[in-house]
Amino acid sequence: MKIEILGIGCAKCKKTADNAEQAIKELGIDAEIAKVEKIDEIMKYGVMMTPALVIDGNVKCAGKIPSADKIKGWIK
Repeated sequence: MKIEILGIGCAKCKKTADNAEQAIKELGIDAEIAKVEKIDEIMKYGVMMTPALVIDGNVKCAGKIPSADKIKGWIK
């Protein structure tokens, strides 16, 4: 499983990454977390607001910080 955090490295993006790491740890699964900070790469997903969270190529949310529980629901 690949989880991508789309954003330019702001505090909201960091919190989204922290929540994703927490969700993975609590579920005890093996997943890769990648940060995508280049605007042209972010635009390929059609995302206009960051932070955004992508799981296996599917945008799950954009423009807000998802909770660890919300991310766990998307992973399951």
